[in-house]
Amino acid sequence: MMNALRFAAGLLLASAITLGGHSAFAQESGAAPQRGSLEVQTVVQKLHEQLDENGERTTELVAVDTAVPGDEVVYTVTFANVGAQPAENIRITNPIPPQMRYVSGTAFGPGTEVEYSVDGGTTWGPAPVLRVRTDAGVERLAVPDDYPHIRWALHTPLDVGERSFARFRAVVR
Repeated sequence: MMNALRFAAGLLLASAITLGGHSAFAQESGAAPQRGSLEVQTVVQKLHEQLDENGERTTELVAVDTAVPGDEVVYTVTFANVGAQPAENIRITNPIPPQMRYVSGTAFGPGTEVEYSVDGGTTWGPAPVLRVRTDAGVERLAVPDDYPHIRWALHTPLDVGERSFARFRAVVR
């Protein structure tokens, strides 16, 4: 029997934000970060395909209430500088829920470098260089199933009032 994964409309998940080496978390809509000047929100949506009036296929993101194994969802982390000065050295860290599997190559964000962790966030690197050790003690290249976290590092400061986003896709296990 398939288990359905339930999402609250506009589900918000914890994302870690690092500003100049210090972390802050925003866990719910309207919650102020504990430190720093970023307001953060994570929303989970689903791709919905339909035909338009000309018979052409269009795709849009819609709220997801329930997802079953095999469904693909889109995580979007939005962040805004609500402080009085530019925010520098920003790193957005998002966990991949254990019931989800990251879809290879889908993490992106404007002006960011994407890194992954295979050890719970202790070390980071680009996907092609990450390695894991199997239960048998053999080292192999990491695969998307091995990533419990994704991190985006912004290349430039985020000006006062400016907002940006990071996004990735995952499939329900």
